[in-house]
Order: sequence, then structure tokens, then C-alpha cells
Amino acid sequence: MTKISIIGTGNMGKAIAELVVKGGNEAQLIGHADADTAVSGDIVVLAVPYSALSEVVADRATQLTGKVVADITNPVNFETFDSLTVPPDGSATSELAAALPESHVVKAFNTNFAATLASGQVGGLPTTVFIAGDNDDAKLILAQVVTAAGLNAVDAGSLARARELESIGFQQIALAASEKISWSAGFALVP
Repeated sequence: MTKISIIGTGNMGKAIAELVVKGGNEAQLIGHADADTAVSGDIVVLAVPYSALSEVVADRATQLTGKVVADITNPVNFETFDSLTVPPDGSATSELAAALPESHVVKAFNTNFAATLASGQVGGLPTTVFIAGDNDDAKLILAQVVTAAGLNAVDAGSLARARELESIGFQQIALAASEKISWSAGFALVP
């Protein structure tokens, strides 16, 4: 059994916690009010907005040392929904990896909505979680947690691929915000 700490108790944090438990693993949910609660999982999922990443790093960098850290953020301009807020050659995840050099940072869950994680389906197909990172073991341990819950996990490549995953997440959010798709829709991967 793997223990996963999830920082963030919003829709995504709760959906990921349910997914973890469904797969027979243990979830620790840590909210903003739980500042004194130590991270205890081998995997730590940062289910917070992009703007909160620097605060999490400032408060918990030591606790994240040596752990797999999954960044689910999409650095979207939420006022206009017209762009990502990171440089064109960067990503939120690459910034996080630079701030946490002793952690194994991966990008995951950012192309999923909470509803598709909870239901395990997108358009009648199993929900697919893309995972990008530079540490193959880190990607594998997270993929095992995802597949244990009945979802598909796909290795999306190196950490450099986080930029493309953030673009996909941005497009999906923009479509839902403009009511072109529902918040329970999403992209499906057909093998």
C-alpha cells in the first residue's frame, strides 16, 4: 500500500483522494487550515492553484525532499482565459522542479476534471491520466496508484512535456468556462 498526501481539499484534491482509496492505497488530505500537519506520504499531490505553489514550497520544501511531488496545476490567466501565465518555453512544473531540486517532480492530473476522475470515465472510455517527468521510478509509482483505481495512466515523456500538458489543460478549462463543454467532459485517449 502506498500513502499519498494531497495538499488541497477542493474538488480535485477530494477526487484524487477518492481515487487513491479506491485503488487500495491510503490518502492524507491536507487543507489550508492544516498548516501544522506534516506530509506523511511517499507521493505528494499539490492540488492547489498555480498561484499557491510558491507558498507550498516556502512552507513545506523540507518535507517534500526525496518524495514524488505531483503538480496538477494549470497556470491559466483566470481573469481572461486567454493565455498561460508562464513563459512560452516554460511550465509551472519546471518552475516547481527548479524550486524543489531534491524532490522527484512530475506533472499529472492537470488534463482531468474532478468529475472524470470520480467517475473514472470520459465519454464512456476510461479516464486517462498523463504523467510527465524526468524520473522513471516516480512516474511508475504514480501510474500504479492511478491504474489500481481502474484508470489509465500514460507516460507522457520527460518533464519538458509538462508545457504541452498545461496547454491541453488550458484548452479544456477554456472550453468549459465558455460552456462549449461541461465540467464533466474532457479529452479521451483511444488506444
